Amino acid sequence: MRVKHCIATAAALGLAATGAVISGAGSAQAAGPALPAHFAAPYLQIDGNTANDMAADMNATGLKNYTLAFLIPRSGCTPYWEASGEGIGAYASQISALQAAGGNVIISSGGAEGGELAQTCTSVSSLTAAYANIVNTYGVNRLDFDIEGGTLGDTAANQRRNQALAALQAQNPAVQVAYTLAVDPGGLPSQEYNVLSDAKSKGVNVGAVNIMTMDFGNGQNALNDALSAARGTASQLAGLYGISTTAAYNRLGLTPIAGQNDDSEYFSQSDAQTLESFAATNGVQELSFWEVDYYDKPTGYAYSRIFNQITGGSTTPPPSGGTGQITGYGGKCVDVAGASSANGAAVQLYDCNGTGAQQWTVGSDRTLKALGKCMDVASAGTADGTQVQLYDCNGTAAQSWQKQSNGELVNTGSGKCLDATGPSSANGTRLQIWTCFNSSNQHWTLPS
Repeated sequence: MRVKHCIATAAALGLAATGAVISGAGSAQAAGPALPAHFAAPYLQIDGNTANDMAADMNATGLKNYTLAFLIPRSGCTPYWEASGEGIGAYASQISALQAAGGNVIISSGGAEGGELAQTCTSVSSLTAAYANIVNTYGVNRLDFDIEGGTLGDTAANQRRNQALAALQAQNPAVQVAYTLAVDPGGLPSQEYNVLSDAKSKGVNVGAVNIMTMDFGNGQNALNDALSAARGTASQLAGLYGISTTAAYNRLGLTPIAGQNDDSEYFSQSDAQTLESFAATNGVQELSFWEVDYYDKPTGYAYSRIFNQITGGSTTPPPSGGTGQITGYGGKCVDVAGASSANGAAVQLYDCNGTGAQQWTVGSDRTLKALGKCMDVASAGTADGTQVQLYDCNGTAAQSWQKQSNGELVNTGSGKCLDATGPSSANGTRLQIWTCFNSSNQHWTLPS
């Protein structure tokens, strides 16, 4: 997966596994609050530049749980944070502040590149102590293990990890274990399934199986592949654990990439909304995505806001039913050029004049309508600079606009913001979509 450090290619890769350390840790931290029965916890690739994104995302969206990636082995039984090289105890203040606000973190180890601690810490008792040290240092109650690539094929390490986790849970039954694994559209491939089967045989209580619904590489629709993989994996978990399909969904986590995958697939905000609805309907335990800083922050944390609905959060849609002017940069109004209702008519800034060309109705379906037609992104484009126009309403994400708390209007199909080109407030300035950056030419006031 394309990021500062890779995550995965789907049929062979998964997300992170949790490592730990024995020496060099900070003082023990009080345990954070328990995770809800259903929650969102997107991945954050943490380093000194990104650690404060948790607070920023929480303040913008209300989302309070994050999965921190990745701990990888330095040597022996000592792990470190992959992106920064810092050891256990780093970022404790940011984690503690999140916990004090009612949130929590999941510590993720492994990933696509760095390996996992069970490969270098070859004593089961020392490995158990190392995992316990992560739990105690950060006050967390869930460890996530991303097993993929070369680690996936390391049978000795996989068995040693499961022995250590069973021992850890015997010592501290509050510790939850999650495995993050790659899938194909039919479900878990045999190697990934075997990791879970061995964990079961060793007595590990695997509370969540988080599947990487990304990078399928088959040129098909990313959402359809994700839904197919979820159904297939739920059936496999029901068989493995001897539980109902409903109970299997309660153990399932779903993790797409927020936006452009590493292959030709694109997972849009509209796709995220559909996946969240599927998860809520079926009782999926966890929604996550890769990754907060690189992928979601530029959208104004739109994917966080959408997935947070599973915990009872809100996407803050525009209020429905209001009709009137939309005002923006320089106090100008959003206007349909020439008061034309023809498909493709330009949407622009213009002096407010009270005409029908400036009367917009905010729909509960997130449409913005004037002159009987919808504000639309031309050709459903996703590139910066794609122009906005008037067009027949057709129910597509190119006509869906999500109001943010800072005044931005995000097009859910592209993840980009409504933007006054230039920036300019001159009469006739075309409106376009552009990467969100919380600028005054992307702030809009809707009719109430």
